[in-house]
Order: sequence, then structure tokens, then C-alpha cells
Amino acid sequence: MNHRTPDLAIETSGLVKTFGSTRAVDGVDLRVPAGTVYGVLGPNGAGKTTAVRVLATLLRPDGGEARVFGHDVLREADAVRGRVSLTGQYASLDEDLTGTENLVLLARLIGHRKPAARRRAEQLLEAFGLSEAGGRQVKTYSGGMRRRIDIAASILKTPDLLFLDEPTTGLDPRSRSQVWDIVRLIVAQGTTVLLTTQYLDEADHLASRIAVIDHGKVIAEGTPGELKSSVGAGSVQVRLRDSAQRPEAERVLARVLGDGSGAVQRDPDPVRLTARVGGEQTGHEAAELAARALTELTRAGVAVDDFSLGQPSLDEVFLALTDSPATTHDSDDTKEVAA
Repeated sequence: MNHRTPDLAIETSGLVKTFGSTRAVDGVDLRVPAGTVYGVLGPNGAGKTTAVRVLATLLRPDGGEARVFGHDVLREADAVRGRVSLTGQYASLDEDLTGTENLVLLARLIGHRKPAARRRAEQLLEAFGLSEAGGRQVKTYSGGMRRRIDIAASILKTPDLLFLDEPTTGLDPRSRSQVWDIVRLIVAQGTTVLLTTQYLDEADHLASRIAVIDHGKVIAEGTPGELKSSVGAGSVQVRLRDSAQRPEAERVLARVLGDGSGAVQRDPDPVRLTARVGGEQTGHEAAELAARALTELTRAGVAVDDFSLGQPSLDEVFLALTDSPATTHDSDDTKEVAA
């Protein structure tokens, strides 16, 4: 990589980071457009956090090249640090201080005079819906409030690039939605966001492009739509009138849509089935197969209350590419170092 691409926030080529004999990052190539949310998905221990720490200049790479806004992360580390901010998986605030005190302290450390620091703190507390909690100690905050103020601390000085490392781990749905709104607001103001996550709906909602990392390598990259289409044209969801007919419905769907070797999945609900329309079918061909499946169910005397064809989910993409369920949310960095 011997040129600079001005419209890219991040550009890596063959990036490598090792811990002993473990290659936590193993030849990663990334091109992250400026002004977007770029998602990085991967199972626990895939190398996501390590890659972020290399790009944020917290770890030295052992091979390859990486640039942030054209600046080499090794030779121009100070220039990189001047343009980025990192919010890790756990809050980095002093829990004995109030929300306002934390933000004022950090603003002072990055060079704001005291009046300007207090104004910036008040501005961010209001923007993130924390004004009423500003006078309380952070240790009294809920998990969602802690994540919001942690992100606020990361943008006391608005960065050109914000690394968000699993920002909503452990949050309830309402708190996650609030964090998503904050991410959208940050990007609307011109900041690029690199988001690592194991919540697939999070990447689907926020990211314009996604890289899937496994065992330190990028194994797939594209828009959410491109990744979904890579594992098949869609999936059929069926709700039966009588749960006793589910075995027969499974046989019909397997015969029409697949080879009978696991193409049909049982839902915990005894009247529901999901069957992937795989192979190389186009969307039109998948629709024709789905229509044929409904016809064959009717011919077999299977009563169907609901029948739909949907695009594969990112969950299916994740499972198909990595053979790992996206259900754990521990720090991959700890496991990488331990390995």
C-alpha cells in the first residue's frame, strides 16, 4: 500500500498482530469510506478488538500496513491520535465522580479552559439525555446511562474517526436504541464510526458496509444486502394451523426447496417452520420456488395460516460464514492475549 486515498478513513493491507504463536490479526485488508458507519462482525476471539487497538495506535502491528486518513499508524502515530477517539467495551469513567465532574475533568485534560469545559459538558449531557443525572455519581447510573456518558466522553473533542468496540453489550433494547440514535447523530455531523459488534441487528441497522472477521482474517465484506444474498436468495417462513402436520410440512418443504439434509428448521413454536431457499437462485427464482412450495403443501393437505418469503438475516450470514452463533459478548481481546 504505497498511496493515500483521500476518501478513505481507514486503509489496511496485510495487517498482522501476533501474541506469542497466536496470529490474532492475520493479514487483514480493510477500506473504510469516510463519513460512514463501518461494521466489523466476528465471533468471540476473532480479532476485532485487537485490530481496533492497532488502528488506534494502542498496539504496534507486527506486519502489513495501516493508514488512518492517510497517516501511517506507526510512523505518524501522533497525527493519527489527533484525529481518533476510542470507546472500549467497558466504561472508563471515575464512578465516584458525578457525570458532570467526569466530563469537565476530561475536557480540561484535553486542553479546554474551565468555563469552556463546563459548557461542553453541559452541552453533551443535554444532547445525550443526561442533564438531570449530571449531578449524580456515575456509580448510580444504569448500564445504558453509563454507555451514553462514555460515548459523550469520547467526543468531548469531536473526532474524525470514532472506534466503538461493542458499545451496547449487555444493554436492554431501549438503551441500545438510544445508543444507536447517538451513533447516527455523530455520523450526521461528519464523524466516521468503526463499530465492532456481535449484535447482528446492530450492524444491520447502523452499518453501510460490514466486514466479517474470523480467526484474524476477513472472510467476507460488503453491504448488508450483499452479505445476505451471499448465503442464498431467501428463506420461507410457514405457520401451520395444526402442529400435528409439521412432520409432513417438513417433508414437503425439504423436497421442494432443498435436499432434505437440514434445509428446514423447526421453530420453538410448534406450528412454525423456516426453510432456506439456498443455492444460486435469484430473487425471482426463489419466489417461484416459494410459490411452488405453497402449492405442494396445499396438495398434501397441510393447512397453512401464514406463509412468507424473506431475505436471509445477518444471523444466517454469520452462522454460514463462521459456524459460530452470535450469542456471546465477552471481550475477544482477553482471549487473544491469553491464547
